[in-house]
Amino acid sequence: MSDQGVVVLGIPIPSSSPIFLSIVAVHVAAGLVCTIAGIAAMLTAKRAGRHPAAGTVYYWSLFVVFLTMAALSILRWPHNTHLFVLGILSFGAGTIGRTAKRRLWRSWLRLHIVGMASSYILLLTAFYVDNGPNLPLWRSLPPLALWLLPSLVGLPLMIWTLRRHPLILSNRALRRPSV
Repeated sequence: MSDQGVVVLGIPIPSSSPIFLSIVAVHVAAGLVCTIAGIAAMLTAKRAGRHPAAGTVYYWSLFVVFLTMAALSILRWPHNTHLFVLGILSFGAGTIGRTAKRRLWRSWLRLHIVGMASSYILLLTAFYVDNGPNLPLWRSLPPLALWLLPSLVGLPLMIWTLRRHPLILSNRALRRPSV
């Protein structure tokens, strides 16, 4: 891709090729769905119904983000290598988190929480690393902040959840020897 690209809503798109722009459009739509579904899964009660439904939407929209990311990275290789790595890690973490729950692996709940939270943190990291320099507020931050802020916010929340989730707490109580 050697054309000059286009600017959409203040964000430069590195190619004006209709194929590239079509892939970007699907990528952006899936990314928005993924972000909203992830928030919904985090904030809903952890029981049958909304949480698994939001989680399913999150996972399959993450899959679309992953596929479009791979296509965009290949079209822009080697410029997007870092985004390719973040995408693989995000989708891999989400797959581990989802599979741990679906197959009820040993310590499935911890694996589910860590996998899904890591997936979301990596998704946001890729977004901010790629788009942050063009976004209000974010553009004034040093590049390292774009890499670290999603983890600085997400990891403490993940640790808090691992320490406070009722099923993890009840499992700890069951393992304690009685006096």
